[in-house]
Amino acid sequence: MDEHLEPPPASRPGDTGAARPAPWPPRLQAPGTGAGAGPVFEALLELADLPPGSMRRVTRGDLDLLLAHTPAGIVAVEDRCPHMAAPLSLGELDGCVVACPLHGGRFDLCTGDPVRMPTTGGLDPDGVLHPAWTPPGREPKPDPPGVKTEARRLTRVRRFRYYPVRIVGGRIEVALPAG
Repeated sequence: MDEHLEPPPASRPGDTGAARPAPWPPRLQAPGTGAGAGPVFEALLELADLPPGSMRRVTRGDLDLLLAHTPAGIVAVEDRCPHMAAPLSLGELDGCVVACPLHGGRFDLCTGDPVRMPTTGGLDPDGVLHPAWTPPGREPKPDPPGVKTEARRLTRVRRFRYYPVRIVGGRIEVALPAG
């Protein structure tokens, strides 16, 4: 699929030239954050508190966001693994790829796609089934029949949903859903 990335929102006076919002796939914009939805940009973090290569959890109401400063720019997504909702802010950031601390899945913050499926296996975002991970050189793990096995087979890894970011006056602002 040929998909264009959403350009970062227009800059305003006082913007910092060195750090920038990262582009993201427009189809993955978080609900309620589009121009017609009346999103509200809220300052969430000082730019100095998110150096390159770092990530941070910021909570507003019942929304936990992961802010990550990747080589492509600053990204804002929910601080939940697209597999089973573990906080990604406890994982590791390597370039644009964040690793989940729970099942070892790796996800590209710049595209929204899984780079490596979680060790438990399951369905990828396109519905393709991946078996549970087995160490190289070993026989594949058998899945005993039962509800846990069936739940793993039906658990779909989702793509990220992006919250628009802008940098104004040394602060990172993120579009949050209205209301």
